[in-house]
Amino acid sequence: MQIGDGKVEHQLLGGADEIGVQRGLAEFRGARPVLIAAGEERLVALPVDGAGAASVAALKALCAPALPRLAVTARRARVLGLETVGPLLLSLRADDDIETIWSLAGSVRSESRPVVGPAGPAAAAAIELAKLAHRLPALLIADGEIVAGTILDREMIAVDAVAVSQFRRRTIESLKLVSEAQIPLQQGVAARFHVFRDASGGNPVAIIVGTLDLLRPVPVRLHSACLTGDVFGSRRCDCGAQLNLALDRLTEAGGGVILYLEQEGRGLGLANKMRAYTLQDAGLDTVDANTTLGFDDDERDYGVAARMLRMLGCNRVLLLTNNPGKLEALAEAGVEVCGRLPLYTPINADNRRYLTAKAARAGHWLDGMVVHPSDEENERVRPSPAP
Repeated sequence: MQIGDGKVEHQLLGGADEIGVQRGLAEFRGARPVLIAAGEERLVALPVDGAGAASVAALKALCAPALPRLAVTARRARVLGLETVGPLLLSLRADDDIETIWSLAGSVRSESRPVVGPAGPAAAAAIELAKLAHRLPALLIADGEIVAGTILDREMIAVDAVAVSQFRRRTIESLKLVSEAQIPLQQGVAARFHVFRDASGGNPVAIIVGTLDLLRPVPVRLHSACLTGDVFGSRRCDCGAQLNLALDRLTEAGGGVILYLEQEGRGLGLANKMRAYTLQDAGLDTVDANTTLGFDDDERDYGVAARMLRMLGCNRVLLLTNNPGKLEALAEAGVEVCGRLPLYTPINADNRRYLTAKAARAGHWLDGMVVHPSDEENERVRPSPAP
């Protein structure tokens, strides 16, 4: 094998398109623009989330006499009163500063702007890349020709739109088990932590409680990481309570698995979760808060969970959940879901509205949950019963 024939370089670095997406993610996380290419279309994309007055002014100067456009999701467009089935490009004015642009991108109320047109494949890929980077899915967009022949054209990371669309799948396929150790938990629970790693550096974890009987459906909990609930005991959600209850249930069953997934805030990321909380404090429910920010209600992808289960030999599972979406997602990914065990936790004054929205608007099965005895009001969440 000769150095320079491309084979060694590919083995060391991976495919060029995959490298481009990973480096594009790093640029977006650093609040820097990237070049997005879709066929002959080339766009410069700068995330609104992280942009400052200086970077916005610099992009405007590059575009002059034209102006950048704002790419938003269909969800965000509808908040602005614009009916659409796909992402849009909105016009900006010369005097729009970063505060005005932020208002257009993620506030509850903002004036509507004329639509420049539907977002093409390059702008749509920029939105997806922003989601992957856990940035707000709103971007300043400029024609890629503004940097042609400049130092920016040589230095700016280029990302292929098709590679962005394939990135989640390829990341899941890259998953490997890299380490494991026995971890004694509270109440004498014996657990073994299996740490996985994917090509982008993600570290989902499988916690095996007790002994697995792979000849029977394995009790499994898919648990999305929740810093506020799992670590600090937040009363705004039921995450920490569900995690503790799942540990109890798996211990009682003699064995099972908790998949601890890096999907904070239903896939929005921690910063956007806090933004959604702020919108909830202003009166929105959890569903409307997420969509106001331009996200779907739930951005999670359980393909990684299905792959982890297959790697552990768990092809038939008994799912511990109140969320019908998890059953459907695992079944679609080829895991046989043999049944469901509910995780009913107490309702308190701080999480009642959140749980009511999950039941009424997201279809979660919460009819067995009751108000915490310390709560002053005597109410129950009563969604429609599961079919």
